Amino acid sequence: MIRLRTTCMAIAGTAAMLALTAAPAQAAPGDVTTVCGSTLTPTGYVDVSWGYSSSCGTQSFSPNIKQIKQLTGLPVGTVVQACGTTYPPAGWVQTSSYYSSSCVAWSNPSFNNNAWQLQRVS
Repeated sequence: MIRLRTTCMAIAGTAAMLALTAAPAQAAPGDVTTVCGSTLTPTGYVDVSWGYSSSCGTQSFSPNIKQIKQLTGLPVGTVVQACGTTYPPAGWVQTSSYYSSSCVAWSNPSFNNNAWQLQRVS
């Protein structure tokens, strides 16, 4: 019985990890998806917050998941808030920077600016 429970937990953990690490498929403009922090942010997306989840496989409480937002397809003039852990996509410019507690991506954070306001210009 213990082996069955252990096997089921391992399968469930693997399934959760794969669901979090899979690249978002056909997201609409402005959609937000959660992925493991080790996953590269796809082109056209920006990181919008960081957090912790045991499903991404670490034993520490360091940030290991991130929410990413699809910017491709948003109209010119749109303003979004993004973490400074990714560069703005082509056609977007940084209009200001500030500190955000939701953008802390390391276990030893500082209070330096770590977030941006971005605007689509083309």
